[in-house]
Amino acid sequence: MPISRRHLIATAASGVLAGSALIRPARAATPVRIGILNDQSGVYADFGGKWSVAAAHMAAEDFGGSVLDRPVEIVDADHQNKPDVASGIARKWYDEDGVGAIMELTTSSVALAVQALSKAKKKIDIVTGAATTDLTGKQCSPYGFHWAYDTHSQAVGTGGALVEHGERTWFFITVDYAFGHSLQEQTTKFVEAKGGKVLGAVLYPLGTTDYSAYLLEAKASKAQVIGLANAGLDTTNAMKGAAEFGIAKGGQKLATLLFTLSEVHGLGLAAAQGAVLTEAYYWDLNDTTRAFGSRFLKRTGRMPNMIQAGTYSCVLQYLKAMKAAGTDETEAVTKHLHAMPVNDAFCSDGKVLANGSMSHEMYLFEVKSPQESKGPWDYYKLLAKIPGSEAFETVAESGCQLTAT
Repeated sequence: MPISRRHLIATAASGVLAGSALIRPARAATPVRIGILNDQSGVYADFGGKWSVAAAHMAAEDFGGSVLDRPVEIVDADHQNKPDVASGIARKWYDEDGVGAIMELTTSSVALAVQALSKAKKKIDIVTGAATTDLTGKQCSPYGFHWAYDTHSQAVGTGGALVEHGERTWFFITVDYAFGHSLQEQTTKFVEAKGGKVLGAVLYPLGTTDYSAYLLEAKASKAQVIGLANAGLDTTNAMKGAAEFGIAKGGQKLATLLFTLSEVHGLGLAAAQGAVLTEAYYWDLNDTTRAFGSRFLKRTGRMPNMIQAGTYSCVLQYLKAMKAAGTDETEAVTKHLHAMPVNDAFCSDGKVLANGSMSHEMYLFEVKSPQESKGPWDYYKLLAKIPGSEAFETVAESGCQLTAT
């Protein structure tokens, strides 16, 4: 039977469709999305802010831009230091936008809220910006990690060092939320353990600009040390006020319990000189830190502090753990995050404990005078190194009920 013309056309059309299916481009791989959630417009905008976002991008690029044949994407948002805003963003990221892990999380109240949400959704969060030890203590999570520093490491460094040098009586000016309370509590513990005494304390709301009343009360206490249990622009504004009231000239010492390179730069050496502080990273420590600092400076116009360098580290370590696990599945990546040592531009001796705390060396610095500084960003004199075993709580001390996985 002869083949009809209609059959020939149908056969030809079928062949064209089959051929087009064969040459259709493969669907693009789903990106690995990492969220950087922090304060980008408020009192901690320089503390972490867009500079932490830049550090996260550097980590993704240094890793090669992809993992498990999937491109790496960094997304970011401003949580405005509001736990409800942060939780809303985090929920959308997890439920709708395919974000697999959230990091940075400046502000302890925000970090605690997002960590609780991440735990419920079995997602990984890695905190570099917030300080409270509750993150790895009574509110620890099997999927939560704390990088860079915490209130315990700051108290051991700055608080412990000053008491050992004879500064035994203290008065605290404390920001009134979880971070400030924890920092004051931890520092008080070390002050009293070394024979010091706390004469009093005053609380103030986050974002205060006028510290006159608090500083006058601290000055009147006659305490040898006025401990500033705050951070970011709050610390800067309090120190400016202290200079106006002649606190240092009157013989009282200001202990900046969380003061970083960013705040020193913003305040200037003339006002910040002599301050004693604890950080986990300084660009001029060694060849590795200098190399990273130089690249960060070229990219952003400024040197990184420990929050920004820590964000670089945790993004890089997360990608390393995913590659080692061969999957983005939370339990598998978490296991490798606990098992793998941390050795990068941020630190070379990092060890993740069972409660999620990343233990590493901390450094006690004194801010140079303008005369001592040799140039831009040459701000610190190294006073002491604090081993990670001393700087961070053990799992037993933390009160975390998790066991090693």
